Amino acid sequence: MDTFFTSEVISALLTLTFLEIVLGIDNILFISIIAGKLSEKHQKKAIGFGLLMAMILRLILLLGISVLMRMQATWFKLESDFVSAEVSGQAVILFLGGLFLLYKSTKEIFEKVEAKTENPLQTSVQVSMSKVIIQITIINLVFSVDSILTALGMSNGIPFAGWVMGLSIVISVLIMMFFAHPVGRFVNQHPSLQVLGLSFLLLIGFMLLAEASHLSYAVIMNQEIGSIPKGYLYFAIAFSLGVEFINMKMRRK
Repeated sequence: MDTFFTSEVISALLTLTFLEIVLGIDNILFISIIAGKLSEKHQKKAIGFGLLMAMILRLILLLGISVLMRMQATWFKLESDFVSAEVSGQAVILFLGGLFLLYKSTKEIFEKVEAKTENPLQTSVQVSMSKVIIQITIINLVFSVDSILTALGMSNGIPFAGWVMGLSIVISVLIMMFFAHPVGRFVNQHPSLQVLGLSFLLLIGFMLLAEASHLSYAVIMNQEIGSIPKGYLYFAIAFSLGVEFINMKMRRK
């Protein structure tokens, strides 16, 4: 235990916990918007279930890390005059997850902006708990794979890396559970924040497509597809949120 509580391990634990919380913002945002379509008494249950499932999936992937690493191997190759790629299992999951996010975000934005409702502050339709759970499960799997692989890269060479990663996952999810319901309620009470959040999910979906192409060493029309640094994405999200909060304060005045 004395060896575990060293400055190096504690620093790594804090860093990985912060990383998991930052990467989990996407998860909270998606779960809150989807759960907002449920009746109010079921929203808290759906949000709690979604984050609990996120933690369980991450821990399962961490325990089965050898299987996850094998998913980085090439499954099949694409070769043509316009496209070449070495597609791995990880790339397939990220690509399908990106497509799902693009579809779901576009559909939700259309419902909130174009669909006719008696009260524009309410979502246009309510869905069943089972449908919400299925959607949350799909997106949790995608974000969990991305989160674990990112954490693996940062924890390389750290003593007790497996324990540190597992503990950081549990701590970060507990913190997110504490704040998720107030955040979800606040987002669902402000339609402009909902649309902004869905726009963020569009960006994240596009980033997942680019990441999948990059991991597949994809070359399209002699142009190699690069990855989008996540720092740029989160800076854009933070900047947009800052502007929106200023707008909200001006509207209240």
